[in-house]
Amino acid sequence: MGEKFAKLKDENKILVMLAFFSISIGLWTNFKQLWLQDNNLEVDRISQVLSISGLFCVIALIVFAKKVSLENIKKVITIAIFLKAVNLIILSILNHTEYKTVIEILIILDAIFENLIIIGIYPLIVTIKKENKLYSKRKLVEYLFRDIGILVGGILIGKTIAGLRIEYNICLLISILFLILAYITILNIKMTAKKQESVPIKQSIKYLVKDKIARDYLIFVMISEIAMNTGLGLKMLMLTNQLGFSDGGATNYLLIVGLIADGIGILALKYFTPKNEYLTLTIKFGIRFWLYLMAFLSNHLSSCLIAITWSILISTAYENVTDAPYINRMPNEYQIIFTNYRYIVKTIGTSIGVYFAGIMYPLGVPYILGLSAFFMIFQMTYAYYLVYLRNKKTIDNN
Repeated sequence: MGEKFAKLKDENKILVMLAFFSISIGLWTNFKQLWLQDNNLEVDRISQVLSISGLFCVIALIVFAKKVSLENIKKVITIAIFLKAVNLIILSILNHTEYKTVIEILIILDAIFENLIIIGIYPLIVTIKKENKLYSKRKLVEYLFRDIGILVGGILIGKTIAGLRIEYNICLLISILFLILAYITILNIKMTAKKQESVPIKQSIKYLVKDKIARDYLIFVMISEIAMNTGLGLKMLMLTNQLGFSDGGATNYLLIVGLIADGIGILALKYFTPKNEYLTLTIKFGIRFWLYLMAFLSNHLSSCLIAITWSILISTAYENVTDAPYINRMPNEYQIIFTNYRYIVKTIGTSIGVYFAGIMYPLGVPYILGLSAFFMIFQMTYAYYLVYLRNKKTIDNN
């Protein structure tokens, strides 16, 4: 992969792989809902398939928790990337065919492989180095290069190059190319971290059950995903079918807002994180709540667009406060199982949120955001409560 790559630290090599993977995800995920609609799936069916995907992901993650350790996690990620690439190749071949059931099954498999890859990346990094800023750095790489994937799609979609018109399936093929680059990259990463001893799963679960902060954090994660995906789980369909965007216009909008969000996330991490964590949470969640509520009450699409825009802008900021302290407080031997259960509840929350988005979709964007605001009440309550618990534990330990 070159001398420069060889000289990188192990954690940075993983981030390079993550960058390629995220470009692939950004390119495919941005058009996935439209690709499915182009293959004659109705919006309610798309919502159902995405929700069912989440439930199957939960089963896969439970198996992952039982079978995967820190020693073999790189191997698992490598295999998952390979299988995801093969799965997407088959999916692209089935474009505009009558095999709807097969397409739906492949979409479910794609979600499973994607979740297994994402869940494994940070535990892999943790075997080398653990810190709150590195967690945010990992997330920012994911967000930034996902947006680069959206950029690639936004530039190409609808264009004709060498007589070939770039449509959704071509974007899927380009996504596969970046996935192959991620596969090649991880094959060339030779981990130098020392092997970590894994704790039996029953002991790990017992540890997590007794840890009140860990338990309440997992509840917070689920509620957060329900709130977020109720509001934005079908955002591409909302933008194109209800807010008047073309597919290219919606892509460019998400790209511009996403890139600005990445910049906000970087600046917030480096310069603009308040010392008071309650204030930080209010900036991240409180403003979003009031904008969603005002969009619902006003019933104006312009207010909805403002609320959606702010929600995306703030989405990458302050994860060093909302998530990293709870993940990094876990001893390494419990990292796999905790990350696993975090993604399980996250996936359940995402599925529930997308399902609610599908139910509210016929009523319009204001009602979608209104229901999301309702769930945000519980999200903010748990966020503030978790900070209180952490501060109280620190005082008690001193």
